[in-house]
Amino acid sequence: MTELEQYYNKFNEEKRLDSRHGQVEFQVTYHYIQKMLESIRSETGKEPSEIKILDIGAGTGRYSVPLSEESYDVTAVELVKYNLGILKKKGSNVKAMQGNALRLKKLESEQFDVTLLFGPMYHLFTEEDKCKALSEAKRVTRSGGIILVAYVMNEYGVLTYAFKERHILECMEQNRLTKDFHSMSAPEDLYDYVRLEDIDRYRTAVQLERIKILSPDGPADYMRPFLNQLSEEEFQIFLQYQLATCERPDLLGAGAHIVDILRKA
Repeated sequence: MTELEQYYNKFNEEKRLDSRHGQVEFQVTYHYIQKMLESIRSETGKEPSEIKILDIGAGTGRYSVPLSEESYDVTAVELVKYNLGILKKKGSNVKAMQGNALRLKKLESEQFDVTLLFGPMYHLFTEEDKCKALSEAKRVTRSGGIILVAYVMNEYGVLTYAFKERHILECMEQNRLTKDFHSMSAPEDLYDYVRLEDIDRYRTAVQLERIKILSPDGPADYMRPFLNQLSEEEFQIFLQYQLATCERPDLLGAGAHIVDILRKA
């Protein structure tokens, strides 16, 4: 069992996305998935049951299952057997299989209308592997189809792990930060952190067109204790705030996550 598998055997992704800061990330992301699906329906005239969605790194099915419940034709690929088992136990119509984002060997080319690549980019540590995963997502997506890719952002990692959790001195001693504070992660760190210029480079290398880029959670992760103190009415207004500001260029790089929405020309 790899370190990543051991990590996800203990990490509760469902609980994270059900927390208030996780709800912000999930609800904003899901809102944009729905917007992209609406554009596919408008462009093609397809009914939901005719639209094929692929969720690469599907985890326990947090996105796959509700999309399937809306009658979309959903296929989920997940590396970690533990997560895959939870997904299958949910009794949905999702076609779930074990697989690796770097080689989707069970899937034919040009078959999906929308492809989600949310988890894998967090755990790939070289530009070659990130581009390879993006290329595989591109391969299985039809021409004109849409790919949504998620990343964990560099400044979030530096501010939370290095400074807030007080690992900054060990990070400096171990040369885990460049002179301009770009993280230098290795597989044993489990997560890799990127900046906007890195994301631009991956997209350009794989020759995908950007539709839009956004920060689904913005400052929510930094604000966990404060979000938990909000009334439900106040929290709903915060969600409205994040939906209204998530595409603002001046706020993108500082959030915990980025979702890059791309089209295969």
